[in-house]
Amino acid sequence: MTETTRSERVRDMLRLAQPPFRRFLPGLIWGVLSAAAAVSLLAVSGWLIVSASIVDSLVPLSIAVVGVRFFAVTRAVTRYLERLSGHDAALRQLATTRSDMVRRLIPLSPAGLGATDRGQVLAALVDDVENLQNLPLRVVQPLAVSGVVALGAVGFLAFVSPPAALTLAVCLLVAALAAVGLGWIFGSRAEAAVSARRAEVSAALVDYFGSLDVLLAFGAEAQARERIRVADAALRRVVSRASLAQAVAAGVVSLMAGAASVWALAVAAPGLATGVIDAPWLAVAVLVPMVVFEVFGAVPIAAASWRSVRASAERIVDVLPERMPPELRPDAGQDAEVAGVPALVLRGATAHWPGGAAALTGVDLDLAPGERVLVSGASGAGKSSLAAALVGFLRVDGEYRIGDLDAAALSGPALRRIVGLCEQQPQLFDEDVRQNLLFARDTATDDELLAVLDRVGLAAWVRERGGLDARVGDRGALVSGGQAQRIALARALLRGFPVLVLDEPTAGVDPEASDALLRDLLQATGEQSVLLISHVAPPAGTVDRVVRIEGGRTV
Repeated sequence: MTETTRSERVRDMLRLAQPPFRRFLPGLIWGVLSAAAAVSLLAVSGWLIVSASIVDSLVPLSIAVVGVRFFAVTRAVTRYLERLSGHDAALRQLATTRSDMVRRLIPLSPAGLGATDRGQVLAALVDDVENLQNLPLRVVQPLAVSGVVALGAVGFLAFVSPPAALTLAVCLLVAALAAVGLGWIFGSRAEAAVSARRAEVSAALVDYFGSLDVLLAFGAEAQARERIRVADAALRRVVSRASLAQAVAAGVVSLMAGAASVWALAVAAPGLATGVIDAPWLAVAVLVPMVVFEVFGAVPIAAASWRSVRASAERIVDVLPERMPPELRPDAGQDAEVAGVPALVLRGATAHWPGGAAALTGVDLDLAPGERVLVSGASGAGKSSLAAALVGFLRVDGEYRIGDLDAAALSGPALRRIVGLCEQQPQLFDEDVRQNLLFARDTATDDELLAVLDRVGLAAWVRERGGLDARVGDRGALVSGGQAQRIALARALLRGFPVLVLDEPTAGVDPEASDALLRDLLQATGEQSVLLISHVAPPAGTVDRVVRIEGGRTV
């Protein structure tokens, strides 16, 4: 990927993270009104306090008291509305950004992500995408509000005391340049590295907990734990450096706030003797810079957030390939449906894994409606590659037809509505049994869920565990391998795939229980066509015929 192309993709990602203007505008308006109310509150309060000591009439003081109450209430209300509108826009856009990234990853999974660190993908999908919400909340909106309020305050002071307005403008400009410059000098590298270090910690934790049994078995658990400790220490160091940079920048802004008030007093006070300005308005000229700099204090935070957000966008772009490998099947195509259970035909089918040798070389296969076919072969012969090709993870060169439809012309989602896959290691989520099934069809009732569990032989087991609310644990940690396969099949049956591919369903299952599991799985599929991929022979009479693969070719 060229640097120009990468920069363009980063800009596209940042544009995606920024909410549409019509949705972002209400929060911006409320933010400006809230900041303006804060400035007005201090200005009116200062005028009121000084005027109360020198004015005999209560009429102007009464008006000022009402003004203080009005601006105090307005500040609180508009601040709440700013938070409500701004976060609503940012969180809605966050959902759009995350779903867009998932859509980009789907065609790459699993074939195009084989060499990608799962922790890196997880960090990009969760931490880095979540960090993008800071673009509207901590970068664009605070900078816009600070700029509008600063210009308004300078303009207001120009009518009260032009010299004070000039000093405020100069101090604001110096504070902005110093805060951004010092933040970049002291913290740019650290802030850009925070996302990378968080990803390293996430990757180390995913590898540790996901492979803890293997690490313990081979005595490598201590090394994996040390990797987590080193990654965590590196993260703490860069976070500390980034915090120090923000503290330096915030200190400069605070220093300039004091300088602006002192300078305003020095240039405006001589006007008291000449009558150019009276005492109440002198108090306004001195106090307004203080509250303006309180609003302006968001600038160094916005600069630091911008560097962090851009680093997250760069990491997301690095995780998402610039273009899909040619060996993978794109998801674009016709959104067609089939009636009933179609026949499946492969003629001279060839497929490749990205960057590797041919996985399939001239496969011929027929699967008639309702037929059950066993695909056998040694490990590495191409059985799982065949499954990946049938469900559209790999691009198939040659003839691949589903009924009267050319599978190559179908969209990826349309193909996977027809051909379903139960993988060798089913993906179960850390939820209850009900939710794991509802992923297949979220409108299913509890009675329908229990009925499909009964078909796969799990209804009694679920009732013993307390019903559909029973938890399955992270990745099915609380269920056995056979139970996980049965839950996955129940989910596939609930979805209603006309053609079902079972890829090594007895992997990780006790050999004594494999026959019972295979028999139950095949009987539960009903009228569906089933392609059983297994190195274990099923019980006699459960399949119609056997197809053998050797070296990626049917024999």
